[in-house]
Amino acid sequence: MSLPEVLLWQQLRGQACERWRKQHPAGPYVLDFYCDAARLCVEVDGEMHARGNAPVADARRDAWLLAQGVVTLRVPAAEVLNNLEGVLVGIGEAVAERRRKINGA
Repeated sequence: MSLPEVLLWQQLRGQACERWRKQHPAGPYVLDFYCDAARLCVEVDGEMHARGNAPVADARRDAWLLAQGVVTLRVPAAEVLNNLEGVLVGIGEAVAERRRKINGA
């Protein structure tokens, strides 16, 4: 795991309200972080995700996951390093929104 992934994992694994998995297999992919209760994948994207064929590959992956009922939240690695608290707030909001949708509320 990269430094931003390690920092984020240290925070996610301590959350009592959600169970997060790291490096979770999903079909042909490995998800950085996955919360089954919210059917949410969090991907920490470094610079390489903006280069070459990576954007196309990421879009293909996100579409495949969505077809399986899993939403992907992409977080820039720089944002994790510079604003971890804000990233955690955004993830918490995404989890709450997904759980509302899953529970029909």
